[in-house]
Amino acid sequence: MSITLPQHVPLAITTRIDEAGTSTLESVHYGSVAFADAEGVLRHSAGDPRAMTFTRSALKPFQAMPFIAEGGHRRYGFSSAQVALMCASHSGEPMHTDGVADMLARIGCRAEQLQCGCHVPSYYAAVGAKVPPDAKFTTLHHNCSGKHAGMLAYCRLHDHPVETYLAFDHPLQRQIRAAVAYSAGCAEAELPAGIDGCSAPNYAVPLDRLASAFACLAQDTPDARYGEAPQAIFGAMTGHPEMVSGIKRNDLALMQTAPGDWVAKAGAEGVQGIGIRSRGLGIAIKIADGNTRALYPVIIAVLEQLGLVDDPAATPLADHLAPRIENFRGLVTGQVKPVLALTNV
Repeated sequence: MSITLPQHVPLAITTRIDEAGTSTLESVHYGSVAFADAEGVLRHSAGDPRAMTFTRSALKPFQAMPFIAEGGHRRYGFSSAQVALMCASHSGEPMHTDGVADMLARIGCRAEQLQCGCHVPSYYAAVGAKVPPDAKFTTLHHNCSGKHAGMLAYCRLHDHPVETYLAFDHPLQRQIRAAVAYSAGCAEAELPAGIDGCSAPNYAVPLDRLASAFACLAQDTPDARYGEAPQAIFGAMTGHPEMVSGIKRNDLALMQTAPGDWVAKAGAEGVQGIGIRSRGLGIAIKIADGNTRALYPVIIAVLEQLGLVDDPAATPLADHLAPRIENFRGLVTGQVKPVLALTNV
């Protein structure tokens, strides 16, 4: 199979220091950045803004679009915080698992019907805590359980089978694929498909189309096809950023930095989407090697170069500025630094 390699450029570097504090280059993280409007016009970029990129969890707001557009959240009495959970990669904190459990109860489903699997909640890594030896986790703790609960709710809304809700040809997944293609301005047949970490279908789109999709998500006027669903999703995510990720997490810090203006959703393998309502624009970032240690400082550098934040050290983004690298003794051995330079298009 022939694979076209994107023309990524260095976005960040990691250094290693000696006992005198002298830094030496150790690793280079390549990637690309796209900054586009809702019509798909590229404004700024770095690297290859049209690189085909699997969206991973950055897709979640658009996977929720059909259910919200049809008023499913009102039909089942989902709160705005629970709509945010549908779009979340949550940390498995009690507020997250309780919210998903309530969603399932409202639609007459059980946690055992979630087909996302189970993993140790992200909370422990985020706060640097050890996992209790007697801890027991269920599908509710999976970071995608809110998305899957929303998918089951769509099935209940239309009396679709719930046992096969993740099949690519299931009516739910066909509606999601249509929503993704529409939001990204792509033909459905042009969407490369894959299976996500939570077993749901996932799609790749050009990076600039992902940026444009987030610009559309941030618009404050009804959409031609999905009506007020984008505004409902935007309002839920920005109104409850703690439900979208969790304590010490990047999406929470981004949305807390510009409350009600920035909507943010990260994806695995170094993907980030951000919609800026006040500018009517969207940002999409891909770290080529998928390493999230490079993603966070790159995001902040992009925001600074676009004039969206003046002093990140004085915002909730401070913890993500230039992560220090420590060894197992707690010694600082290096640092991650952004090196990208955006260009006008």
